[in-house]
Amino acid sequence: MLSPVPVDAVEPAEVPPDAMPDDQLMLAYAGGDTGAFDVLYARHEGALFRFVRRLLGLRLAAEVDEVFQETWVRIITARDSFSPQGAAWRTWAFTIAHNLAMDRLRASGRQMVVHVHDEGLDAVQRVGGRLLNGQGQPVDAAHPSAEDEAFWRSAGRRLLACLNELPDDQRAAFLLHHEDGFTVEAMAAALDVGFETVRSRLRYGLKKLRGCMARYLTVLGEGA
Repeated sequence: MLSPVPVDAVEPAEVPPDAMPDDQLMLAYAGGDTGAFDVLYARHEGALFRFVRRLLGLRLAAEVDEVFQETWVRIITARDSFSPQGAAWRTWAFTIAHNLAMDRLRASGRQMVVHVHDEGLDAVQRVGGRLLNGQGQPVDAAHPSAEDEAFWRSAGRRLLACLNELPDDQRAAFLLHHEDGFTVEAMAAALDVGFETVRSRLRYGLKKLRGCMARYLTVLGEGA
């Protein structure tokens, strides 16, 4: 009769890197697994780049790539100091990007400028929540008419322009919260500011955006 295999003698199933959470990937990378870094980079490259680009705006567009790369360099050089007991990896990484971008903005004496991209349609869809045309009628997002698409591209350009008119700290708070899903508590911890300070930045920033976007929000039926 075969003896049962001791529980502690059973090898745990190996989790593929693509299925590992961010924190574990970072710990694996700190332990010498370069493949874990490749997964982290692929997973967050787009969101981090978009955040840096929108935070820096058109005037500092030439510095977006540099700040984006510097963010990853900081992540690499700080790999041994990362601790999941501190902040989640995503919060930690976006905080690094935020601090580097804000340093550039302060050093440049940033002027308020209009930042126009074709991605504006996507931005308004996320912020507006539902897609209507210029007459307030529902739009088939898969097959919009030329008029509908023109209206929402115009709204997208307006939103990005309005974002650029916000003070830097309010714009950063809006992007982190509404686009990247940070809770107010996570933002307060990541930015090392008070909970009420973050709430104020969000409240005042959203109020200014609603005023700036009043014409489009009226079409949405959300008012200003």
